[in-house]
Amino acid sequence: MDFRKTYYILPNLFTLSSVFCGFISISLSASGEGGSDLYQAALAICFGFFFDTADGRVARLTKTQTDLGRDLDSLSDLVTFGVAPAMLVYKWGLTEFGRAGIFVAGLFVCAGAMRLARFNVLSRREEAAGHKNPGKYTLGLSIPAAASVLVMMVIVSHNAGEYRGISEGFVAGVVLVLSYLMVSRVRFRSFKDIRFNRKTLGLLLLAVGCAVAVVVNGVDKASIFLLLITAYIVLGLTETIIFMKRSYVERHQQRRAASAASTAAVSAPGDEPDAPPPDDEVLRELGAFDPTEEDAAQDAEEKATASAGARAVTGDVPAEGAPGPVGHPKRA
Repeated sequence: MDFRKTYYILPNLFTLSSVFCGFISISLSASGEGGSDLYQAALAICFGFFFDTADGRVARLTKTQTDLGRDLDSLSDLVTFGVAPAMLVYKWGLTEFGRAGIFVAGLFVCAGAMRLARFNVLSRREEAAGHKNPGKYTLGLSIPAAASVLVMMVIVSHNAGEYRGISEGFVAGVVLVLSYLMVSRVRFRSFKDIRFNRKTLGLLLLAVGCAVAVVVNGVDKASIFLLLITAYIVLGLTETIIFMKRSYVERHQQRRAASAASTAAVSAPGDEPDAPPPDDEVLRELGAFDPTEEDAAQDAEEKATASAGARAVTGDVPAEGAPGPVGHPKRA
């Protein structure tokens, strides 16, 4: 028996476990009567985060990455981080809007589906182009990151002893902003190109030290994760603004260089109609080089002399009374 074939089952089992966590969250949110059920639904999605992170690592370690696993992972993300958070946030903070709340929560699911479909299309194009290494940035906010904001909001509110500590209008605004960021062209760091070096180790130690200091001071742990994901989104927006500004400056410089080059080409001598042409051109336009009558007579005499010399050499003497060489007619 070839045990190598069984390796392909491992990453898919982790992916299906994530789907199961999403289903549990949807069930708890749909049948939930109070904050405890919604809190458990949020925790189920947190377990989905773990399984979703593990399936990719397991697939890379066992070298069992397949198209089936990639498509299955996308479907899992749509259920666990699309439908489940949308149901959770609707039951938590959008019920007073009625059908409008359902519409807002549904936009989150639709945006997540579009984000996953676009990601699959772009990844396949990169593979077809020969780019196998993961990119430094991803186009649009990933659906797990968007779902983590909603999940952490519910957990922080529950740990604070309140079923919902913020207004429903604010919750709807957060859902709409996250939905837009998923389908936008804002670039966010993927952190897949991180290499273990001194700089990375220093940043890791700094983050761990800050987390320990916050925990010692009695700050809720869920608030730390909410703060980190918020900082991640702000970082992506800031880098996108800087990138757009830099691109605008480069395009402006290119347009100025192209305009200067075209101006220099137009202002070159002889190219611009209003520019004075060279002296020879002016003299030629005035007729200074046109042949005169004296030049025409002299040219006729030279041709007649040359013709007579040629006949004398060849013995071809014109008969008597034959017309002689005819010169060029003079100009009137």
